[in-house]
Amino acid sequence: MLSLLAGASAPLMWEDLGLRPGIDLGFFTLRFYSLAYMGGILLAYWHLSRMVKAPGAPLAQRHVDDLFFYCTLGIIIGGRLGYATFYQPSLWADPAALASLWHGGMSFHGGLLGVALAMGWVAWRGQLNLVRVSDYVAVNVGFGMLFGRIANFINGELWGRTSDVPWAMVFPGAGPVPRHPSQLYEALLEGALMIAIMLPLFWKTRARWRPGLLVGIFLTGIALARFTVEFFREPDAQLAGFAMRTGLSMGQWLTLPLLMLGAGLAIRAFMRPALGSAERDEAA
Repeated sequence: MLSLLAGASAPLMWEDLGLRPGIDLGFFTLRFYSLAYMGGILLAYWHLSRMVKAPGAPLAQRHVDDLFFYCTLGIIIGGRLGYATFYQPSLWADPAALASLWHGGMSFHGGLLGVALAMGWVAWRGQLNLVRVSDYVAVNVGFGMLFGRIANFINGELWGRTSDVPWAMVFPGAGPVPRHPSQLYEALLEGALMIAIMLPLFWKTRARWRPGLLVGIFLTGIALARFTVEFFREPDAQLAGFAMRTGLSMGQWLTLPLLMLGAGLAIRAFMRPALGSAERDEAA
């Protein structure tokens, strides 16, 4: 898409793309953001169900079903509470606004924490190896990231910083100056690129036999992708001063622990012996 936009002689107007936030059904608008969440979760569920049929899976289909339910709750609740905590604390004083998910405002880091808690609960209840469950779930997160960031672009939200690059565009509500379409950068780096890395690692290599390697690579990759994109993304208005004072945006600060955790898990996985292809998960 960026190559097509690069041919424009003037800044592209987002409004000229004819995008709409959803499908008008008359009595109800089915929003693309909701469809993105549903599509990402359903595709992840389908792919994880295939993964557990491969040799050495640390969980069964019944655990996949539990993860589907609890991780969905974790994404929604964690994402919203994370946004209120990290980006807009005033929401805590207004429970009605906090619960108004349809008005937008979700945090990737909050959703990630919610998913981690959901995995912990399913692993504890099913007496599973949490690290290996995390490996399998991590392979599938890119689907939701790809769809979600494309939905951000369709909604004309979370635009980038002002820019004069050939593919810069003017977003409604962001003033008359062209900006980076940073939502597409995120879709490519956090979504498409992570999918292109994680799926071959699982299906074409023996990475899944090294507990912690897949989730470590995912956390490292997603942290580097988010840290990079934040240089092009406009900080939330209420946090612009914070970014100027600290030199980094809130999103960048929040990626640093992910980067350290991911690198630590990957290094640990390489330092420990790999599981044999015939070993059961109990040997992990």
